[in-house]
Amino acid sequence: MEHLDEYKKNHKTAYLAEMYEKLLKDEGELLIMVKEAEKTGDASMKELAETDILAMAEQKKTIEGQIKTIIESEKEEEEMPVEMILEVRAAAGGDEAAIFARELLEMYQRYAEMKGWGTRVLEEGAEMEVKGKGAYEALRYETGVHRIQRVPATEKMGRVHTSTASVAILPIRKKSKFVINPADIDVEFSRAGGKGGQNVNKVETAVRVIHKPTGLWVRATAERSQSKNRETAMSILRAKLEVLEEEREAKKHSANRKGQIGTGDRSEKIRTYNVLQDRITDHRIKESWHNIEKIFAGELDPIVDALQKYKETGVAGNAKEE
Repeated sequence: MEHLDEYKKNHKTAYLAEMYEKLLKDEGELLIMVKEAEKTGDASMKELAETDILAMAEQKKTIEGQIKTIIESEKEEEEMPVEMILEVRAAAGGDEAAIFARELLEMYQRYAEMKGWGTRVLEEGAEMEVKGKGAYEALRYETGVHRIQRVPATEKMGRVHTSTASVAILPIRKKSKFVINPADIDVEFSRAGGKGGQNVNKVETAVRVIHKPTGLWVRATAERSQSKNRETAMSILRAKLEVLEEEREAKKHSANRKGQIGTGDRSEKIRTYNVLQDRITDHRIKESWHNIEKIFAGELDPIVDALQKYKETGVAGNAKEE
């Protein structure tokens, strides 16, 4: 079997690879026994050794199949990770944009709960960790600028306001492609603040990691220890840098990508939520849905399904651009 040494280094396949290696060693010894039996004319010894060799061949075949299944599963997980960070940031629109950003985060949280995925808010009203099979596959096309048109509760003249929020889906891959040079990182520590008891504001557990070449930074406060928050922050930063690189690559090849849903660029306007007309329009696939209230309550499947269908077929809907 090829790549045996690599399989021994992988914690998921190490035990199987060691079993396989032992079978190879035992098989080698049996082959020597067969040759010696042929020399001495010991037919029964030769038959016994050959029977064991055949049994080992079956065991090797079984182990090869198990290792192959594990490796294929790893490749699938690499493409569609089971863990991701969902980031929502208020953009244009002041207080209304901040309200909209919180509503979007709550919408995704409700959707995740309906799907049985685990969620954990990392930064109140801005970042959420989502874990579960199919989560990244379902939400990967949410990256971009979301726009809402409505009359704010504080608007006395009844004027329609337009506010925006940007959404970014950041997959957390177990085998990251992006290597961060420690010299490119600045780390700051501070008190976490917020809820959590008396000790929250006394110990500097909050961690802020800055990537100097790009200016990107991540602040982690959800964990109780400084080291865990640093680990979380580094993981999110690495995911952000990977996505940034993917955005650059996508823009280079966007003209040649059939059936693409945008470029995955968070600066691209992808969807409008028109509250007065009770209509949500996705501008990439030119399709609309009604009943905004239900969608904000987490019933996102119609939108998710339409986006995935478009990705597979390249067939758009028939909504009008606004």
